[in-house]
Amino acid sequence: MVPAERLALLRKEMEKRHIDAYVVVTDDFHASEYVGAHFKSREFLSGFTGSAGTLVVLPDAAALWTDGRYFLQAAQQLDGSGIELMRMGQPGVPEIPAFLRDNVPENGRIGFDSRTVSNDFARRIGEKTREKHIRFAGGEDLVDLVWADRPALSCERLWELGAEYAGLTRAEKLKMAREKMEELGADVFVIPALDEIAWLLNLRGNDVLYTPVFLSYLLLTREGATLCVQESAVSAEIETELKAAGVELAPYDDIYRLVAALPRGTRVLLDGERANYRITQSVPEGAETVDRTSPIQLMKAMKTPAEQENERLAHIKDGVAVTRFLCWLKHTVGSEPITELSAAKKLESLRAEGKHYLEQSFDPILAYGAHGAIVHYEPTEETDIPLEPRGLCLADTGAQYLEGTTDITRTVALGPLTDEERRIYTLVLRGHLQLGAARFLHGCTGENLDMLARAPLWENGLDYNHGTGHGVGFVLGVHEGPERVHWDVNRQKRHCVIEEGMIFSNEPGIYLAGKFGVRIENLVVVRAAEENEYGRFLALEPLTLVPYDRDAIDPALLSPRDVELLNAYHARVYAALSPYLSGSELAWLKEATAPVQLG
Repeated sequence: MVPAERLALLRKEMEKRHIDAYVVVTDDFHASEYVGAHFKSREFLSGFTGSAGTLVVLPDAAALWTDGRYFLQAAQQLDGSGIELMRMGQPGVPEIPAFLRDNVPENGRIGFDSRTVSNDFARRIGEKTREKHIRFAGGEDLVDLVWADRPALSCERLWELGAEYAGLTRAEKLKMAREKMEELGADVFVIPALDEIAWLLNLRGNDVLYTPVFLSYLLLTREGATLCVQESAVSAEIETELKAAGVELAPYDDIYRLVAALPRGTRVLLDGERANYRITQSVPEGAETVDRTSPIQLMKAMKTPAEQENERLAHIKDGVAVTRFLCWLKHTVGSEPITELSAAKKLESLRAEGKHYLEQSFDPILAYGAHGAIVHYEPTEETDIPLEPRGLCLADTGAQYLEGTTDITRTVALGPLTDEERRIYTLVLRGHLQLGAARFLHGCTGENLDMLARAPLWENGLDYNHGTGHGVGFVLGVHEGPERVHWDVNRQKRHCVIEEGMIFSNEPGIYLAGKFGVRIENLVVVRAAEENEYGRFLALEPLTLVPYDRDAIDPALLSPRDVELLNAYHARVYAALSPYLSGSELAWLKEATAPVQLG
């Protein structure tokens, strides 16, 4: 079936229930960024495959909201579907609650699966539509009624991530969480976020592609805890270890019953951004909800010394694999057939040779030529094109190792470049280098740092429609909060001070539709610099260790400081990777990291 046919079936179910608008989000029951096959309802209905987007279906129309990363992709995939693309953040584009207010009749009804819509999103819809007496309709998953061959819920086995990797034991982390509960005066902490549960319990799973988590909820009290999980996912050994830590098991769907059974007077801590609407509605009358950003977000964002050291090891392995890939690509393009997909598979195979490799950390973005202008382009059998010995190729990829999570982007010259291509590459590189060299006082947020990366671009009337940096988990999600690097304070719902031990990306870019795109990305870890009468200074240490492309640089556009930073980074890369390479690969690395002279 095509999207129009699927929407027609959904509208029949809406009509039966007198629903005037049905909202389909990207999320699973846990507000995850990437979701398992069972939860791809929005993709099933619309055909849009991006990782962010919300579909609103009306009786005679439909619209899909997504952000700047996906404008071009969504326009292509929605073409002919009858679904209007809503470019979030652009002039004249309403937010979803306002759209629903304007398009649902007085006393109308809005439907959604209450297990996938966050409490915060439902609250914003309710506040905006209250003046027209619009109500929510039941919380039923209507997509399940029209998706005949829907994949079942994943139920893979959990596995232990030892304290030698995490740096803290399960008992130590549970103690930290309970201390935060006490600070907030909470008796119970309801945790629906899969990455938070995995981090807290030092467990990992395989229920979500690219993110080693497992479907579960955790109800934490001052004295114990209940893990709601699919029974067959837990081995007897792990069950025993959990019980020793005071964690009992319950069926996956029992979370709603357990919350509803809490006694009067209970103070229930939950994060309304991550807790689904059904959970919050299950809190019984007489209990008090404490809606706060989950304290676990900040705990897991500030990586332990062991996690930081393991990440350094992971990035050496990853740097070796990506460097070998770039060497192969530079020497092979034009002499034998290579496509976007085959290049992505080659890189994955090189990563898989590394010890403790688990999987990719997201769908690889291998984008040649004009495809590079699509920020989150993912090559498919339908879009795959050959690489030619000219122009730019953008490769944004990452991996999961037992030692950590990686995310790197390199844009490389496959042959001769135009003056425009070299100019844009060099301006992006300048911004990337400036942010990477940042020294700043503790108390700065991502908004403060973002300007460093954009300054060389803004000076030339250029910009990019995405954040400059996102947090990265430890053997968890490649995108995590609470830290975020973006200049636009209006997009920052919760501002986060940058703390020592945080790991985030540094990835400015420029995208010229129909021509090419350039993005350069390293992961960095925040470390202490110095403390004096002005305060405590922090600095950024690069974790990613892969050469930039000297062939794409216009030295005439570099300042003496740019050259100093570039050459220092390349010296660091050569020192770290050269012991693991030999022959032609080592020779290429030496050439790729040779000092650049001021133009």
